[in-house]
Amino acid sequence: MRSDYWDQPAFETIRPRRLVAPVVFNSPHSGRVYPARFLAMARLDHLSIRQSEDAFVDELFARAPHLGAPLLRAHFPRAYLDVNREPWELDPTMFVEPLSDRFNTTSPRVAAGLGTLARVVAENKPIYRERLTLDDARMRIEGIYHPYHAALQKLLSESVANFGLAVLIDCHSMPRLGRHGERATPDIVLGDRYGTTCASPLVDLVETVFASAGLKVARNRPYAGGFCTRAYGRPQHGVHALQIEISRHLYMNEVTLEKNAGFDSIKGLIERLILTLIGLDLVALAGVNPAPEQAAAE
Repeated sequence: MRSDYWDQPAFETIRPRRLVAPVVFNSPHSGRVYPARFLAMARLDHLSIRQSEDAFVDELFARAPHLGAPLLRAHFPRAYLDVNREPWELDPTMFVEPLSDRFNTTSPRVAAGLGTLARVVAENKPIYRERLTLDDARMRIEGIYHPYHAALQKLLSESVANFGLAVLIDCHSMPRLGRHGERATPDIVLGDRYGTTCASPLVDLVETVFASAGLKVARNRPYAGGFCTRAYGRPQHGVHALQIEISRHLYMNEVTLEKNAGFDSIKGLIERLILTLIGLDLVALAGVNPAPEQAAAE
């Protein structure tokens, strides 16, 4: 089966002219290039199908390469393929053929309709008119998912080789939590899998940047970090991973998916976060020793 992205890139790695820090930014859910074949298969209108997007998150973090850190961003939408899942988390009810034991068909994400190929978008709206074929799944997973993760792994490996460690910032947005005016409702949720994927001083630093701007910050609830955070966050091996969820109401209209008056302010805050991360000695902050080749060069 020919790729739905045979004539355009499915994702993009934007590299800085000069790499200045061991930070890698990843925006896996902000893609908004919907293939015509996919839209023809969907039962949703053009706005409903976008409800799962982390809309504009790649734009919020777009300054990273200009400041010296790479940014990997998806062009494919999350409703089409979710790279923040295991590679074969598939719902057997979505496919014409039966799924063998090699597929993960029983995860909570699959049960919620949000597997590697999602069954629903936000608000539990079914995406497809008819069932899919396994060839379609293989085209997306083998042709896009695996190359995407290979690109992410390459960026992290380069960072470790150059600096002795890597810090993955997994960039996301979330629906507004709770009703307007609830004091306990967080604006930002930081996920480090309950302290297992990122050194605490790094998480403290990120929390301080957001809190100093007057935003309410929570950790790990309700989002502790998805597949990317869990799979790549190995502090004992010098790779730290932190998921950042930004409440969409801060920068966009959640119904019309249009930027609101707060967009430039949040983008400026994200730029301050990037500058803070690249301006500090993250090796010392993370409490790790440089890799041998890095130590020899110093």
